[in-house]
Amino acid sequence: MWFKIEDSAITETYVSPKALIIGDTQYPQNIFSMWTEAELNAIGIYTLDSIDTTNQKSSGYYTNTGVTYTFAGGKVTGSYGVAGAKNLDDSTDMEGTLVKGLKTQHKEEVDRIQYSLLLDSDWMVIRKGDTDEALPTDWKTYRDAVRTKSNNLKTAIDAAANVDALAAIEYDWPSKPS
Repeated sequence: MWFKIEDSAITETYVSPKALIIGDTQYPQNIFSMWTEAELNAIGIYTLDSIDTTNQKSSGYYTNTGVTYTFAGGKVTGSYGVAGAKNLDDSTDMEGTLVKGLKTQHKEEVDRIQYSLLLDSDWMVIRKGDTDEALPTDWKTYRDAVRTKSNNLKTAIDAAANVDALAAIEYDWPSKPS
C-alpha cells in the first residue's frame, strides 16, 4: 500500500501500482516495483510503515473500526479506533427482524457441538433400545459428561455480564473413550 503525501498530509491511497501524474510529470506503474523507497519518497510517495493494533480486538466479540492512516516524521502509520462490543442479548433491527446476540449465538454453538459429539455414539443407544445390549459404561459416562458440560456452558453464557466475561469461558469438552 502506498500513499501520496502533499503538504505533510495523505492525499491519495494506492492499494495496487498504477500510473501517476504528479505535477507535470507522468510516471509509469512500474515505479512502485522498480524504484527504491527513497526515490518514491522524493516524489511524495510513501509506503505504510506500521499499523498499531492496540485497539484491535477479537472480531467475534467486537466491531473494530477501520484503520486510520496518518503521516508524521516521514512515515505513514495506521491505527485502529476504539472497538465496540457486540450485543450480548438479542434485539430487533429497524424492520423488526430478530438479531441474535452473542449469548444466543454461543448457546446455539454449544448445542451444535454437543450434537456432533453425541452423534458418533447414538447408534449404541439405538442398539440398546432395539436389542437391549448394554451401552458400554465408558460411553455412558462420556455422553453424560458431554451433556453436563453443555448445560454448564449455557449457564456460564447466561451469567456473563459483559463481552470479556463471555470470551473468557473455557470450552473444554470431554474426550471420547478409546
